[in-house]
Amino acid sequence: VQLQASGGGSVQAGGSLRLSCAASGISVSANVVGWYRQLPGQERELVALISRSGRTNYGGFVKGRFTISKDNAKNTMYLQMDSLKPEDTAVYYCYVHSNYWGQGTLVTVSS
Repeated sequence: VQLQASGGGSVQAGGSLRLSCAASGISVSANVVGWYRQLPGQERELVALISRSGRTNYGGFVKGRFTISKDNAKNTMYLQMDSLKPEDTAVYYCYVHSNYWGQGTLVTVSS
């Protein structure tokens, strides 16, 4: 199983980024998939999950700013992040249930 995350980078506050995670060796359509993040000095926390049926669940801090989606045909998941804040600065990890993780992609938001 491999999860290849991309799309991280640096952006100013209020900007947007779109993260992608291409999966191989496992099906995103057949599993719960999503994104977690790890802020400096903190534990990994949930950003968003999407179920096999497309039902979504977001961390409390998201408040409508992020949207998770997936393309089953491309076996890829996405995280559209809008209205980014400096406190969103973190390493973002894609995830496939039950314990498959991507390598992490750094998002830096400057004020």
